[in-house]
Amino acid sequence: MPGKPATPLMHNVFRLFNIEPGEARPVLIGLLMFFALFTGYFMLRPVRETMGIAGGVDNLQWLFTGTFLATLVMLPVFGWLASKVPRRVLALWIYTGCAFILLMFAAVFWLYPDSVWAARTFYIWLSVFNLIAISLAWSVLADVMTAGQARRTFALIAGGASVGGLVGPVMGAMLVKPLGHAGLLMISALLLWVCAGAATGLHRWREGRPLAQADEPAPRHKALGGNPFSGATQTLRSPYLMGITLFVLMLASINTFLYFEQARLMVEYFPDRTDQTRVFGLIDATVQALSLIVQVFLAGHLARRLGVGVLLILVPVLMVPGFLALAVAPLFSIFVVVMVVRRVGEYALVRPGREMLYAVLPAEQKYKAKNFIDTVVYRGGDAASGWLKRAIDLLGEHPAAAMLVGALLAAGWGVCGYLLGRHERALEGNENLKTD
Repeated sequence: MPGKPATPLMHNVFRLFNIEPGEARPVLIGLLMFFALFTGYFMLRPVRETMGIAGGVDNLQWLFTGTFLATLVMLPVFGWLASKVPRRVLALWIYTGCAFILLMFAAVFWLYPDSVWAARTFYIWLSVFNLIAISLAWSVLADVMTAGQARRTFALIAGGASVGGLVGPVMGAMLVKPLGHAGLLMISALLLWVCAGAATGLHRWREGRPLAQADEPAPRHKALGGNPFSGATQTLRSPYLMGITLFVLMLASINTFLYFEQARLMVEYFPDRTDQTRVFGLIDATVQALSLIVQVFLAGHLARRLGVGVLLILVPVLMVPGFLALAVAPLFSIFVVVMVVRRVGEYALVRPGREMLYAVLPAEQKYKAKNFIDTVVYRGGDAASGWLKRAIDLLGEHPAAAMLVGALLAAGWGVCGYLLGRHERALEGNENLKTD
């Protein structure tokens, strides 16, 4: 039955947030899902960053390599689950399993709070979990939303992640002393169950409003089928997915170059670990606040009027002069500006734009190929660029060399984003022709 007509006030609200009346429910559920996911993650992130530096700035590439190897192990596990478990409950299964793993880490930290190897293992696990959990949340959204709905709503829904990114560090700072690290992990586990419930709610909303496409490869109550490695094979066979792969590789490389520079400058300017955690938290809070403003009031309107491509090229365009500035003057104040611009742009523009690219693809590619790109490709880019950054530092013995390479990568990143935006528009046009 049709719902009640929107009042003039509600119509203005929908227009302000760039959504249609029937999309209010999934937008709210999506906001809850990302809020719960990112609140739990950002409670633990400052601790993880400090642990990484504690192992030595010159050894960060080993943690990146360990994370990549752990990601390779998880690829067939996720692929097997996606092949066997109905996609409407896939998120429920995976988030519940990760919640239990968090509870096990909580027990280890409770019993062995000073274990270095437990800390390193947790660093790697959290880095792998972060990508899988976020990728899966976006897969659910890409599965239940059409391309047009994605263009209007994805940036707004990503605002839930920014709110969670603001609330998480505050909760962590307030609760870490009375509850300890084990207590924070237990709270994060509870938030993961909230996230699982929200993902289930999104599938139920879509089941009540079936998509118009008659060629959907698998009903929601059935598993996707295929083999555990089909995400990789599908990616290699698709020029469009290979374009996304190249985009993600350059994104990961740029992030890694800045991450290593962050670690170097943090040790130089803030040798005390407590100060490091405080500065990390302050940067996180600033990034999330600015991201929220852009996500809610700007990104969706840009995507609707100018297309997905504009979300993919704005940040690379800004990163080129940012890297050049760091090459000329590698100061912490300049780095903070570049890092904040990069992270705000990634959260508010690039990430929603990336996820919009998947809305025009079949369901199996939205889960398996997307997970392969978001995890194995991303962490592979991390590991490779981490060793590349280390080699450049050893050969050049000057941070400027790596920043110049970063500027070249940013330029290529922008060209790739522009081409992907054109390809997405063409695929959406073909899909519309099928359903007319």
